[in-house]
Amino acid sequence: MKPIFVIGSGMAGVSLIRELRKLDTSTPIILVTADDGGFYSKPMLSNAFAQNKLPAQLKTQTATQLAEQLAITILHQTQLQKIESDRHVIHTSMGEFEYHALVLAVGAQAIRLPIQGSGANQIMSVNHLDDYAKFRDRLEQISQSVTNPTIAILGAGLIGCEFADDLNQAGFEVHLFDPNPSPLAALLPPTVSLRLQQQLEAKGIHFHLNDSVTSVEDQGDNLKLTTKDGGEFEVHLVLSAVGLIPNKAIAQQCHPTPLHTDRGIVVDANGMTSAPDIYALGDCAQYTVDTDGNSSVLPYIAPILAAARAIAKSLADSSTQKAHRIELGPMPVIIKTPSCPIAVLPPSPQVRAKGKWLDEHLADDTLISRFVLDDGRLAGFALTPNNAKIRNELLALMNAR
Repeated sequence: MKPIFVIGSGMAGVSLIRELRKLDTSTPIILVTADDGGFYSKPMLSNAFAQNKLPAQLKTQTATQLAEQLAITILHQTQLQKIESDRHVIHTSMGEFEYHALVLAVGAQAIRLPIQGSGANQIMSVNHLDDYAKFRDRLEQISQSVTNPTIAILGAGLIGCEFADDLNQAGFEVHLFDPNPSPLAALLPPTVSLRLQQQLEAKGIHFHLNDSVTSVEDQGDNLKLTTKDGGEFEVHLVLSAVGLIPNKAIAQQCHPTPLHTDRGIVVDANGMTSAPDIYALGDCAQYTVDTDGNSSVLPYIAPILAAARAIAKSLADSSTQKAHRIELGPMPVIIKTPSCPIAVLPPSPQVRAKGKWLDEHLADDTLISRFVLDDGRLAGFALTPNNAKIRNELLALMNAR
């Protein structure tokens, strides 16, 4: 039997293989990855510095260990160059291979803002373990040479706030810049967003909302930032955390017909792309989220695991061509800000105009914000501090709809 090829050794690709090996221990699987093939949890990158985690400590398995555990072959430091879907062939920097099925778990890349200035090329982003290693080295250099090291973070979204809390705990002065009026504006209800801002400000983190950095100038020992509103700041490092853009170039170059792409690589309810026997999951994928055909990029852990389970079942049942639906039920996002831990399950875009947020303040200072539809049904929630018991109760209410 021809092998199953999985492209990408991040959480999406490895989770898929783990799930498939539970169902099928014999089909040959080949993992193709551009890095060294070692496994680490990418979500750990945004809160590793304050814990004094070295890059090597974040890697839980080497490529050799992973290959032995899962009985797979790993082609590391290998680039996928071309897909020929009609021939079921991929071209890589290690040669040409035929596949039985192909799974794209190629992730996403950090968005680069069009910032001007001689220091713009020094703006850092952390999207991979190698990025974290360079970032950590730079932070340590600054700590050893500067009395009051100051970090600017572009973007007060989920990753920006997690990094801000982490670096603040590590002793850095942190300034957060965001064009929105509140942190995590696209994800959190107003009251929970305000609670997060207040808790981080109480720790000494500075918010610069309704503003954005337009230029970064290299001044030798530091960087000078200028904002849209004319503000000027001197910092020692700039970290961009403004979001990710799915990697879809290889899908667009598929021969003879490009795979269907939009914001990401579009997949159906079973995780299959527009070409037979080619699946996609993880940060590169744009999932079908409801029976009306609406789709969305879902760069979170829970959708990765749900997609991995479903695609693995479909691959294991390929002889009968039975497809398994990705069960994207209510999946809260956990925000890893220790100063203000949050669980949030935002309402879908389709219902945001059909309800409102209602807040409840408990005696122990727990804040629950529920998104209630006009007919009384619960369609979303946010909770801080993140309390597993309350979170599960809210999930049970949503699942009972």
